[in-house]
Amino acid sequence: MCDSNSNSGFFSEDTIVAISTPPGRGGIGIVRLSGPAARTIAEPLLKLRHPLAPGQARFAEVLDSTGEILDEAVVTYFQSPHSYTSEDVVEIAAHGSPVLLDQLLRQCAANGARLAEPGEFTQRAFLSGRLDLTQAEAVHDLIESTTLHQARIAAQQLGGSLSRQITPIKQQLISLIAAMEAGIDFAEDDIDLLPQAQIITQIAAIEAPLTALEHSFSYGRIVREGFSMAIVGRPNVGKSSLFNCLVERDRAIVTASPGTTRDLVTERVSLDGIPVELIDTAGLRDSADEAESIGIQKSREAMSEADIVLLVLDATAAPHEEDKATAAALVGRPSLIVYNKQDLEHSQSQTWEGALQVVGTSALMGSGIPELRRAILSLMTKVVSNIETAVLTNRRQQQSISDALQALNQARRAAAEIIPHEMILLDLYEALRALDAFTGSTTTDDILNLIFTKFCIGK
Repeated sequence: MCDSNSNSGFFSEDTIVAISTPPGRGGIGIVRLSGPAARTIAEPLLKLRHPLAPGQARFAEVLDSTGEILDEAVVTYFQSPHSYTSEDVVEIAAHGSPVLLDQLLRQCAANGARLAEPGEFTQRAFLSGRLDLTQAEAVHDLIESTTLHQARIAAQQLGGSLSRQITPIKQQLISLIAAMEAGIDFAEDDIDLLPQAQIITQIAAIEAPLTALEHSFSYGRIVREGFSMAIVGRPNVGKSSLFNCLVERDRAIVTASPGTTRDLVTERVSLDGIPVELIDTAGLRDSADEAESIGIQKSREAMSEADIVLLVLDATAAPHEEDKATAAALVGRPSLIVYNKQDLEHSQSQTWEGALQVVGTSALMGSGIPELRRAILSLMTKVVSNIETAVLTNRRQQQSISDALQALNQARRAAAEIIPHEMILLDLYEALRALDAFTGSTTTDDILNLIFTKFCIGK
C-alpha cells in the first residue's frame, strides 16, 4: 500500500530516461531524464557554453560517443524539488530526428540511466506527492483529449478541482470519527457519546455532496468518450440515408426494400468539435425473420443506452402505433423526431402532439440536414451545460465514491438501529478508506500499475 506520508518522502535511486515527444520526425524532439543522476548523466553528452542552472535554458551542442558534434540543442535543468517529478530533471530539446534522439537515448543509458516505463514520470510525480491520483489521471485525459471541451475539463482536474471538492467532505468525515472515538475513549472524563440523531444528521450531510458527485459520472463519461446517438424508426423511413448524410459518405447500405439494415452500423463523427458515435439501427417492427428479429432487439438496446435518440418518421404517412409507443418512451430524454422524405409528393409539415422537438428533412435531397445538425448540437449543449467543474471521468473514481456511499449508508442504518458506536465506526473508517483510494492516499500497487501503464512512454 502507498500512503500520503510515504509518498511525500519518495525519492528513487534510479535515474530514468525517455523520448517525451511523439514518434516520428519533427522540428523538435525532447529527451527527458529524471532522478538523482540526471545532471551527471546529461552533461558529458553536451558542450555547454554556460553551466546548467536551475530553471534556466542553456544552448548546447550535442556530442556523440567520440566527441564529435551531432546537433545543437536547448537544455533545461529543473532542480529537485522544483520539477514535474520533484526529482532533478534535465530536458534536452534537439531537432526531431528519430536517429538522433535514439542516439541520445542510448548514450544516456550507457552513462547509467534506465529506460523509463510507460507513465513512470507521472507515477514519480504522484509518489513524491507532487500530484494526487485524480490529477495524474487528468494528465492522461489531457494527452488523449480530442476536443477543446475535453481538454478544458482535464485541465481543471489537473489543477485539483476534484481534490478540492473531496477535501472538505473528507474533513467532515474525519471530524465525525474523531468525535465518536473521543466519546468512547474518554467517557470517564465526562465526554458524552454523540446522540444517534446527531450521527445520522452528520452522515447525511456527508452523503449529499458525494451523491451529487457520483451522479456526475454520466456527464464525465460523455466528456471522456463523447456522445452516442441512435437513429431509430420503422423500416424504410430513411434512417440509413440520414445516417449517411450525417457521416457525409455512403457508410450504410440504402435500398428501397424494407429491413435492409439487420445489424447496428456505427461511425464516429465530429459535430462542431464534439465527438459523436452515430448508430444506424434495424427498423422497428414485428418480424418472423430470425436475423432481422435479432437486429431489432439490438436496436431497442441501442435506443435505451444512447445519450441522444433520433426517431425517424415518414412524412408521407400517418404515424404508426409503433412510432407512438417509441415516442412515448423517449419523453424526458434528449431526443428529436425527424420527419423525413419531405421532398416527396403528399408530404406535409408534420407536428407532434407530444413534447418532443420536430425537424423536417429530405435525406435524398439534403434539405433540412443543416437544421437537423443545429438541433442535435442544441441537445448536446443542454447536456454539457449541466456538467460542473468537478466531474468523475472514469470507472475507478466512480467506484471509489460508490464504495464510500455504501459504507456511509450502512453506518447511517446502524445508527438508526442503535448499534454500538464501535460498530458504526467500522463503517465510517471503510468510507474514509474509499475516499483515500479516490485521491490515492491509500492505493494498492496493482491499481497504480494499471493506471500508469495506460500512459505513453516519456510521460
